[in-house]
Amino acid sequence: MGLDTARFTACLDSHKYTPIVDADIKMGNDAGVTGTPAFFINGRLISGAQPFDAFKSIIEEELEMKKR
Repeated sequence: MGLDTARFTACLDSHKYTPIVDADIKMGNDAGVTGTPAFFINGRLISGAQPFDAFKSIIEEELEMKKR
């Protein structure tokens, strides 16, 4: 892959991005995410690998509610 392993290891060991990763984890936890993948459609959480029909159903429900 061409990864510069020395550079990668140095970056990882520096913990430079730990605050960013921690903030992302907190945001996910606060939103109710408990694993991956996780998707949101108009604030509605879809957790885990789901079939197309699960997404389609929620999208259709959201579109119907918007018509009201």
